[in-house]
Amino acid sequence: MSRIGKLPVKIPSGVTVSLSDHTLSVKSGKSELVRQLNPEMQVTVSGDAVVVERPSESKTHRSLHGLTRTLVWNMIEGVSKGYEKQLELVGVGYRASRQGEALVLNVGFSHPVRYPVPTGITIDVPEPTRIHIKGASKEQVGQVAAEVRKVRPPEPYKGKGILYRGERIRRKAGKTGKTAGAAK
Repeated sequence: MSRIGKLPVKIPSGVTVSLSDHTLSVKSGKSELVRQLNPEMQVTVSGDAVVVERPSESKTHRSLHGLTRTLVWNMIEGVSKGYEKQLELVGVGYRASRQGEALVLNVGFSHPVRYPVPTGITIDVPEPTRIHIKGASKEQVGQVAAEVRKVRPPEPYKGKGILYRGERIRRKAGKTGKTAGAAK
């Protein structure tokens, strides 16, 4: 039995969960998430908990058991509390700003890079070198953070780029200079 899959997912107050034809809908006052679950998994909403069961002990059913339960938990956690990723810009002159429905990044290119903010995601720029990405869907928040980071990933020689907050970049030694007395 899956250690994760067998645990029921508690539904907090203020969150409603409905299931119809393997489509799970989770709503709260702030947001709503809908996901199509695998039809082989048996998901039941009973009282204040969601229970995921598997039909057999086959390898695919065992792997889907924990996955389905985690997806349901992430949806409930997302609509009740939300998810957040923080990015930092490291480099001389690197800065970010919010202009309308787009995030504008100045990260050493000859032009500013505009990133349109997708629906369901809010991007805040409290300081020019910090970006906060918030949303209800853990998957979407992580995807947007990865796309913003991909504009200028951190490089190992000077450590410049867009980093996740708290991320450590392993630094490499640069080239050594030409020695003065080298034979030609």
